[in-house]
Amino acid sequence: MKSTLLVVDCLNDFLDLRGLLNCGEAGRAVLPAIAREIAAARARGMEVVYACDAHRPDDAEFGLYPPHCLEGTWGAEIVPELRPEPGDRIVPKRRFSAFFGTDLDLWLRENRSDALRIVGVCTNICVLYTTADARMRGYDVTVPTDAVASFDSAAHGFALGQIRDVLKASLEGTGE
Repeated sequence: MKSTLLVVDCLNDFLDLRGLLNCGEAGRAVLPAIAREIAAARARGMEVVYACDAHRPDDAEFGLYPPHCLEGTWGAEIVPELRPEPGDRIVPKRRFSAFFGTDLDLWLRENRSDALRIVGVCTNICVLYTTADARMRGYDVTVPTDAVASFDSAAHGFALGQIRDVLKASLEGTGE
C-alpha cells in the first residue's frame, strides 16, 4: 500500500490569529503535530500534498462563510511553519473537499497511491468532506487526531465520530 500525506487548508486565514476565518488557539495548537507528520512523511519517502483553499472574489462559498483565502493573497498562503518543499504538490481548491473540481484523484492514481493520511483544518468541514470523498473513491484513510482542529470543539468531536463510525476511516492518537 502506498500512502500520501494530505495537508488540508493549513493557510494563514485559518491558522494565523490575524486570519479572516481563523480556528483560534485550537488551530495553532495542532501546528507542531502537523509539522511532525510532514517531517515523518518526508523521512519515509511519502508524497506530501497540500490542499489549499484558493477562492475567487465572487466565490459562491461566500454565501455560506465570510470571504477568506482569496487566491493570491496572504490569507491563502500556507503558514510559514509548514512551508512546502520542492517536490511537494499544491492542489488549489474552491470547495470543502480537496477532490471536488481538482485533479487530486487523478494525480493520486497516477502515482499509485491508495492510502491517505489527512491532517489540517477544519475537522468538521474540509477534513471531513475530503475524508468522505476519499473513502467514496476507495482510498484507505487515516486521520491523526492530534493533527486536526476546528474553531468549534463540539463540531470537531462530531466530525471525528463521523470519520470513524460512518466513513470507517482510521483515527490515530488521543485527540478524539
